[in-house]
Amino acid sequence: MFPATFFDFNGVLVNDEVVHFETFREVLAGLGVALSEHDYLHRYLGFDDAGAFRAILEDAGQKPSAEQIAGLIEAKRPLYMARARQNLPTFAGAAELIKRRAAAGPALIVSGALRDEIELGLEVLGVRSSILHIVAADDTQACKPDPEGYLLGIQWLAERGQEAAARRGLVIEDSLAGVEAAKAAGLPCVGVTHTYSQDELSKAGCDAVVDSLVGIDDALLTALFRRLYG
Repeated sequence: MFPATFFDFNGVLVNDEVVHFETFREVLAGLGVALSEHDYLHRYLGFDDAGAFRAILEDAGQKPSAEQIAGLIEAKRPLYMARARQNLPTFAGAAELIKRRAAAGPALIVSGALRDEIELGLEVLGVRSSILHIVAADDTQACKPDPEGYLLGIQWLAERGQEAAARRGLVIEDSLAGVEAAKAAGLPCVGVTHTYSQDELSKAGCDAVVDSLVGIDDALLTALFRRLYG
């Protein structure tokens, strides 16, 4: 069985993409930039806040500075937190899966979300004590599909004497960029069709694809581990 687990956050554990879209749209409106839900879901979903703001503004013909991007992130932060505190939908089976995987070995979050957003989501799920470490957007220089976040997670475990577990840690992702990042880090990945189809996730490189987190049971994981590692 996989000795460690790396969970993505947005789109895997919490169903908050609408919250992100609404807050992106509100902040960008102040710059005269319109953002459609279709463009957000199909072009910008895999980015962290910095990457999304930069890509959206560049697509709108602007050349944002690092300082402007940082200011936009800080403008969005309280808007997201206020909405999320009122209503933060979570996916069926999320809390149970985290607890089950944490009982089997170290469980980490590797996400393009900000740390306070992740902390809030874990609080809502009631699983903060089950997560050993968080790699958030605050900790990385590059967002997925760059593998930096997963490599930092591997490094964190290796520094604590768990390199073998880290190298065979299972990633659970929903986005194509996330799957690409996991595979670039050399990690096995299960995709969940919360955001993309089974065909899209399989083509991106997932080792297995499920329709919901409930489908990531011990039978699936045992069979997948044996297939990958013998």
